[in-house]
Amino acid sequence: MSTQASQAMSERNTLSLEIGLLLLLSLIWGSSFTLIKVAVATIPPFTMVAARVTIAAVLLIVIAAAQGHSLPRKRSVWAAFLVQGLLQSALPFTLISWGEMHIASGLAGVLNATPPMFVLVIAMMTERGRRTISSERILGVGLGLAGVAVTIGIDALSGIGTTAPLAQMAVLGASLCYALAPIWGQRFSSLPAIVTAAGAMSCAAILMLPMAAIFERPWTLAPTVQATIAVLGLAVVCTALAMVIYFRLIRTLGALGTTSGSYLRAGFAVALGVVWLGEEFTWSVLAGMALIVAGVIAVTVPLPVRHSGKPPG
Repeated sequence: MSTQASQAMSERNTLSLEIGLLLLLSLIWGSSFTLIKVAVATIPPFTMVAARVTIAAVLLIVIAAAQGHSLPRKRSVWAAFLVQGLLQSALPFTLISWGEMHIASGLAGVLNATPPMFVLVIAMMTERGRRTISSERILGVGLGLAGVAVTIGIDALSGIGTTAPLAQMAVLGASLCYALAPIWGQRFSSLPAIVTAAGAMSCAAILMLPMAAIFERPWTLAPTVQATIAVLGLAVVCTALAMVIYFRLIRTLGALGTTSGSYLRAGFAVALGVVWLGEEFTWSVLAGMALIVAGVIAVTVPLPVRHSGKPPG
């Protein structure tokens, strides 16, 4: 086999792995909507998010230490971690948790599937972005949005403008945070993913613990067993494990490729509702999932192909 053919095969295998990780991340975060709904019934948003990110931070620090990694000492790195923790966890987790107290989870799923649109708009505001954003990516973003709309259904979209407008804006604000987070997170490419995740989650915990103590006095709460288990699931799986995968994908798929998983996340949220809650599965769900997958492929596949270029001659 020639060197060129071997390199092409290696790139295809790498791409398959990264898309597989994107699918896994989308499944994990898709399940978070259900867990949040269970937890927020007896645990208010600040407390829930504080517990979620604190448990995740401790777990990530322990895993990083076990792998022989130490956290950075530079103040500039920790300042960057603070921004990452705010954009990726503290603020969007709180906005979504509060939003789901006032609007249907289906509508929240639609609104929270918009990060790729924000990433695309932000990228196109720069000269370099306008040069690099291809028609395939624009098409992929459109297909993904169409897939989410078809999957969730017209009924969910009809609630826009009539049901808790502030909650809808909160979820859209979380989407903007999710668009900015991977762009900011690209500056950590020289650090192991576990170290970046541990640092960002530690800063998120530093931000959220005082908020919970001041506004919700968590020591006075009486959460149900189901809510407690839901928070543990959110912390261990949907935050600690998910963040390690997330920071890897930022390096390999880029900001737009990584945020394209938000479409899959919305699709998985519907699918999990069918499996766990007995919700109806329709042909529109199947058609929507097909559009979502097509959109993600259009957004992600061109990236390594265009990046690799011609082999040196």
